[in-house]
Amino acid sequence: MANQKIETENKAMKEILIAMHNLGGQVTRNQVLQEIHENSDVFSEDEIDETRVSKKSGKTYHPFRWKFNFAVKHLILAGFIDTENSRDLELSKKGRNVDIETFDAERDVRYISEPKMPHHNRGKTEVVADEALNKEQDEEEPWRQELLDALAKMNPKKFELFCRGLLNKMGIDVEDKMGVQYVADGGIDGFGYVRSDDFRTTRVALQAKRWQGKVSAPEIDKFRGAMDKFNAEFGIFITNSDFTREAVKTAHQGTRIITLIDGDQICDLVAKYKFYVEPVTTYCLKDFYREED
Repeated sequence: MANQKIETENKAMKEILIAMHNLGGQVTRNQVLQEIHENSDVFSEDEIDETRVSKKSGKTYHPFRWKFNFAVKHLILAGFIDTENSRDLELSKKGRNVDIETFDAERDVRYISEPKMPHHNRGKTEVVADEALNKEQDEEEPWRQELLDALAKMNPKKFELFCRGLLNKMGIDVEDKMGVQYVADGGIDGFGYVRSDDFRTTRVALQAKRWQGKVSAPEIDKFRGAMDKFNAEFGIFITNSDFTREAVKTAHQGTRIITLIDGDQICDLVAKYKFYVEPVTTYCLKDFYREED
């Protein structure tokens, strides 16, 4: 079991570096995870999305995310990634210049990071490991999950109000006669208009859906068909959940691109526009307070 976890972490280190290079080198931890989720040839979608239930707390968690976070920690300690708050990541000079083809996690990372790693007992029972992961996930911006839970419980009228307001913040003028509606007709929720700096107005098709599972490719195809029928120049598909890899690929195909906004990106937009949220200032202790003398 321990060897399998180390192997997964080692593979994740390389995938993390590839993802950060693809994204420009300065990203959030969640953006790196999302890039791997959508484009990795090493980890399958099912492996990344796998969930388990903690034997002790009864909470659901993602085993891959636990290994992913340890992989990020190793890369930070080995000097490939710089970070001040553990959430925002940036490739260091070493990370920018790494040769991905010859990269070896054991030789290039673990040899340096293991001696610096805080107590990491590979012999822990699965229960203790589960609890450590749950604590980490609970403490990382809990408002995001609270927001998604609130959206899932909203009545239709309030959810429509939320969608209209967020789209307005994004600079989209929602058409009143055929705006975002909770019950769609013909596979489309509504239309909006975007005016560019040169005063060109673009018609955009809108779909905002609360989903239990992941939005699949057929749903994107259905939406695209409705876009074509009503001559929309591009589309925006919003969901409180997530999209399958095939759905992402389908959205990028053809001449009319569909912008996908998942639950995590909804949280980013709500924070960016301070849409019914208030920022709270807090402090994170640096390693000075944690290191032994």
